Amino acid sequence: MLACYAITTPGLEQLTARELTALGISPGEVEPGGVAFEATPAQLYAANLQLRTASRVLARVAAFPAKSFAELERKARKVEWGGWVPDGGAVHFRVTSRKSKLYHQDGIAERLERAVQEALPSVRAVRAPSEADLLDDDVTRPPRVQRFIVRVLRDELTLSADSSGALLYLRGYRQATGKAPLRETLAAAMLLASEWDAAAPLVDPMCGSGTIPIEAALLARRIPPGAKRHFAFERWPAFDAAVWDQVKRDAMAATLERAPAAILGADRDAGAIAAALANAERAGVAADLEFVQAPISETVRRLSATESFRPSVFPSFRLLLTNPPYGHRVGDRARLRDLYASLGNALRGPLAGWRLAFLTADPVLAKATGLELRQVLETTNGGLGVTLYESR
Repeated sequence: MLACYAITTPGLEQLTARELTALGISPGEVEPGGVAFEATPAQLYAANLQLRTASRVLARVAAFPAKSFAELERKARKVEWGGWVPDGGAVHFRVTSRKSKLYHQDGIAERLERAVQEALPSVRAVRAPSEADLLDDDVTRPPRVQRFIVRVLRDELTLSADSSGALLYLRGYRQATGKAPLRETLAAAMLLASEWDAAAPLVDPMCGSGTIPIEAALLARRIPPGAKRHFAFERWPAFDAAVWDQVKRDAMAATLERAPAAILGADRDAGAIAAALANAERAGVAADLEFVQAPISETVRRLSATESFRPSVFPSFRLLLTNPPYGHRVGDRARLRDLYASLGNALRGPLAGWRLAFLTADPVLAKATGLELRQVLETTNGGLGVTLYESR
């Protein structure tokens, strides 16, 4: 069994723990920023393939005390680097150190690089994070660098191999983006936290480049979020290609041919709709989605007049889920009050019976809806603290 850790954006840890449980993996300690768990290689592969809300999945390589660089070098030489790094590959160490005698992070990285190269002379060390990013920015192939995450706390060093490669929010489909794009992991978290049942209509009236509708379609059809990308573990010397193929076959066998209910994305910007359509095509879910260029008022009229969205067909669970502007990067805060008020007016009028869930960094704007709201998720987006509110 491998000691593993799923890194998450703060606030998403419980959602990731629930996802692990659904995969048959027992989550261990849940702490700010991630979830510990033990896994077989097959389960590690499945976690990378299937987790919608995690950012990376790490595998523990070693843990030991080190109070001097000499001690660090001596113990680093004992690590079985050959199990994690292929001949001729590249390595990058991301180091953090707190409350330790070994406080010089570049010095720690240098000693670990030296230990790898003594064991594997053909391996190249990559120090600059920007260079490492360039080596794993193409998710259509396995990354060309093996990242190691190193944490030193009170003279205890923990060394973990990144099994994911590029961050897991990079699904491989989103090449076109609009203003202030929403990460795929956060869009998935919004869907899971709002408890959308995937068998009832979902509408995003401010869809931008389509991330929420596309993630909704992937979820509704049970398509693994990592189905169109590659991972770092595929370059590990101990990688079992036959097991990986079986993991993928099992996951794809559980998918549905079509989404069970209508999913609609709307935006008043023509460029955003063009981007959403292109992204949906790459994600393989274009046939499950409808995108329209329309302001919110027109979208509300459309929903109230379209048979597939009427209460007689779906008496409950119809969900309006969106990530409106917060007034920080996109839009003006004063004018945004009217936008948020229009969402509340829609639910008190033409869309009575719908549920509304929206993400915002501004509680004053949330109150502008005039709805009775509850907070269902607190996390960050683009460095801002945000809350997912849901109408009661």
